[in-house]
Amino acid sequence: RLVVMQWRGGKDDSQPLAFVGKGVVFDTGGISIKPAASMEDMKGDMGGAAAVTGLMHTLASRKAPVNVVGVIGLVENMPSSTAVRPGDIVKAMSGTTIEVINTDAEGRLVLADALWYTQDRFKPRFMVNLATLTGAIIVALGHEHAGLFSNNDELAIQLLNAGLNANEKLWRMPLSPGYDKLIESKFADIRNSVGRPAGSVTAAQFLQRFVNNVPWAHLDIAGMAFGAANSETNASWAPGFGVALLDRLVRDYYQS
Repeated sequence: RLVVMQWRGGKDDSQPLAFVGKGVVFDTGGISIKPAASMEDMKGDMGGAAAVTGLMHTLASRKAPVNVVGVIGLVENMPSSTAVRPGDIVKAMSGTTIEVINTDAEGRLVLADALWYTQDRFKPRFMVNLATLTGAIIVALGHEHAGLFSNNDELAIQLLNAGLNANEKLWRMPLSPGYDKLIESKFADIRNSVGRPAGSVTAAQFLQRFVNNVPWAHLDIAGMAFGAANSETNASWAPGFGVALLDRLVRDYYQS
């Protein structure tokens, strides 16, 4: 299900800011099933959607003078007789065909339609999506920074600064045509997984295919949304990473 939340605190004719979250409420991996060890943590695979929901609540509570839309895709990834299988080809809302290589790379399929819908329906000033998208970002950055991927330098710098000020730190990762070429498929327009090399980058390249040149940033929060060590800003298993960061982004750069 696609859930849309709106806060209209700005001028009627001003473009909204858009925040999009992955909301896989439990992720077994589907037919490409995960190992049993730590699968119980996959109740946290909705961390991106939780952050967007928390942000919308925060902005409304303080009556932020800005127009904002929050879009979250809520799904469950389970094996069944009707589940998507490796080798299946599906068509996204944009019309792009996608070869499913690994059903455990489901979050990017959810975000593909959520991002396309958001840019097409709301014509936002920018889009920022949050997702517990890849284990590869934990290999790269551990539990100290979330990964930041962006097609817009100005937005990326604003996010990096907001992260430092909110103590929710980001580290910018690369996007390039060379990485984008890796997601091409023999049987469809693109494929949803290319294996281990540059796993977090190719996931971001996949998402970029659905933003239609809107200024956009992808935050891979897999190392930060749950299971991170306790700190001054994290006193629980799931600290709501991203809410303070994005509230600071809005407050510092986009309030009228």
